[in-house]
Amino acid sequence: MKILGIESSCDETACAIVEDGKKIISNVVATQIPFHKIYKGVVPEIASRKHAEWIYPVVKQALKEADLTLDDIDAIAATNRPGLMGSLLVGFTFAKTLAWTLKKPFIAINHMLGHLYAAQLETSVEYPFLGLLVSGGHSIICKVNDFDNLEILGTTVDDSVGEAFDKVAKFYGLGYPGGVIIDKLAQQGNAQSASFPVPKLDEKEHKYDVSFSGLKTAVIHQCDLFWKEGYEHSKENMCAAFQETAIKTLVNKLLLAADDTGLKTVVCGGGVAANSRLRQMLAERKDLTCIFPPLKLCGDNGAMIAGVAYHFLKRGDTSAWNTTTCARIPQFKRGLAQVQHK
Repeated sequence: MKILGIESSCDETACAIVEDGKKIISNVVATQIPFHKIYKGVVPEIASRKHAEWIYPVVKQALKEADLTLDDIDAIAATNRPGLMGSLLVGFTFAKTLAWTLKKPFIAINHMLGHLYAAQLETSVEYPFLGLLVSGGHSIICKVNDFDNLEILGTTVDDSVGEAFDKVAKFYGLGYPGGVIIDKLAQQGNAQSASFPVPKLDEKEHKYDVSFSGLKTAVIHQCDLFWKEGYEHSKENMCAAFQETAIKTLVNKLLLAADDTGLKTVVCGGGVAANSRLRQMLAERKDLTCIFPPLKLCGDNGAMIAGVAYHFLKRGDTSAWNTTTCARIPQFKRGLAQVQHK
């Protein structure tokens, strides 16, 4: 079963063709980084216009690289939530119109399910497992019972970890995208140069939750207060100390969830899953099996959307033609959360 998946939730125009939820036949991603770099962040209007310009060529290229025609495609899927509304509408409308015209099944996909599935495009994982979804918009620790069934254990109470990285990079003029640049600079610095505060949350109410706004404020506005004597005030040292605190904050809560649930398999997804320190820190845990997507599948891509769509279609679950997009999803509550694609 060959599914064409389209992803356009933010600033990547992506299309992939995946067979039986596993085999990536083609995976094309057109990034808009050069267009947003001068603004040090994604400009929604520019993003949606670029999606409108690129969506057809990207889909055409994906078919070409797969050496397939639209007649060979069994179903079409696209991200419908969450994301930038203008960006979502371009890819979603194109995909839905294409499916309707060709009389193919259509599946709307929650972007977060795609990120949690990305690693399974290369590594088979048995359910349940612990999921760590970390990106510019989300920081979520969850028990993944099935491809569309998550038990949310913890999330951020303010900024996501990716947002904190981007805002620190923007303030210090390090460049865009901030997470990638901080990661590279941190590898040249000393994480012991500063001791930034670890966010404290009420353990009863926020046992697995994380917070990054206080850390971000400390690094941006109070950096000198936490600097250790004898260390150079360099951007490399600052990045290393900030990254160490941010990643430890995530990992400590994840390890707590692993101890409490007894789950020994952790699957990571999202743009921050590409962070070298996160990968290193979890690799050092010999008591856990930690699975990451390949770097090319950490960011937004169509393969993860097509991969999840296969399982919906296999179950006989497709989306109605009046399905639309949604910029946000309801705030997660702890407990069982069936993440609907409709």
